[in-house]
Amino acid sequence: MDVDGGRRFSNRLGPSSSGENGKQQKVCIHWRQGKCTRFPCPFLHSELPTATNGKRTNQVNGTDDNYRGGLRRSTNYNFSNNRVWRAPTQQVAGTNATFGKKIQKLCNYWAQGSCKFGDSCKFLHQWSSGDSFSLLAPLEGHQQVVTGIALPSGSDKLYTGSQDETVRVWDCQSGQLAGVIKLEGAVGCMLSEGPWVFVGLPNLVKAWNIQTNTELSLNGPVGQVYSLVIGNDLLFAGTQEGTILVWKFNVAGNCFEPAASLKGHTLAVVSMVVGGSRLYSGSMDHSIKVWNIEALQCVQTLSGHSDVVMSVLCWDQFLLSASLDKTVKVWVATDSGSLEVTYTHNEEHGILGLCGMYDSESKPVLFCSCNDNCVYVYDLPSFHERGKIFSKKESRAMQGGPGGIFFTGDGSGQVRVWKWSLEPTATP
Repeated sequence: MDVDGGRRFSNRLGPSSSGENGKQQKVCIHWRQGKCTRFPCPFLHSELPTATNGKRTNQVNGTDDNYRGGLRRSTNYNFSNNRVWRAPTQQVAGTNATFGKKIQKLCNYWAQGSCKFGDSCKFLHQWSSGDSFSLLAPLEGHQQVVTGIALPSGSDKLYTGSQDETVRVWDCQSGQLAGVIKLEGAVGCMLSEGPWVFVGLPNLVKAWNIQTNTELSLNGPVGQVYSLVIGNDLLFAGTQEGTILVWKFNVAGNCFEPAASLKGHTLAVVSMVVGGSRLYSGSMDHSIKVWNIEALQCVQTLSGHSDVVMSVLCWDQFLLSASLDKTVKVWVATDSGSLEVTYTHNEEHGILGLCGMYDSESKPVLFCSCNDNCVYVYDLPSFHERGKIFSKKESRAMQGGPGGIFFTGDGSGQVRVWKWSLEPTATP
């Protein structure tokens, strides 16, 4: 997969006029792969000269940015209360005439490195659309779907987990692999909180403290652990059998002690989030349960979805839930304290996950991963489309980071590092 070639294509420098021997001053990406069959080829079959700063003239600026950790994880974002949820009247189409002519769909042949149409292809030859963010680097190594991404506080390492039964550790300064942790089961989810990294495994939760090098094994889950969240000094784990296990951290003993077992779901708990004094859990039984995390009791069951509730997210006074039923529902508390749907956003495909963050201008943005191998990026609360992220397979992990950095992990095992653009990014 020519991800690097895709970055060179979308970030070429200077005019596209022909240079020496009538060739365009752009390197043929198919030549780089040893697959070019055009003769004569209108593009260069050699690398561009090196500039005075030591970089090739088409090297992406910012690839050496330091995106080390230091951001404490939080799933709650502060919004003003004056919010009007509505569908957009017009979707974003592109920033220039050339971009607008393209069908907003990834060229599968280009993704496999075999498209022969080049610039004339009617599909996109890049891993994203829109001008709000750009690809910094791909991180290759996982052999199966990436199911978790964690960036612990105070660390210069990024942790990624996969169903290939490994956690890979990446150096945030160089982007190079720093280590591989082999586990005895598929990673179902990951979570970082302060210096702790938690990994959901079959029948087990692993906990690592990267500052003290402490490693703990939390027993009790039955089946795969699909979701993890922390709230009120409690660790919650959603399991395959439908139970939510709860541990409380013992500061004196530097360990986690069993605190409770929350029962109510009839199938696996695949998503959780804590907002205020409530825990919200989404399940394969199509329901969302609302738990009082002080009393550890279920106070309401939400039944608005008709398929698996894949993701729940708290933003200000709103709860957002996403499902394989192709909808994102926005819930708000009524005068009585119960939750009801105030807005429903519809997608054309089943939704696999949600992730919220702020862009370079501190505007709230929602990432919505669907099972068409695309992540849709929306402004909130308008749901106006900002762009898309494409991948060979569906994106199962998304995580924000410091300094305008964010990460995605997909079903092919690839992790990608992205950065919000301070200025509009040129598109081909």
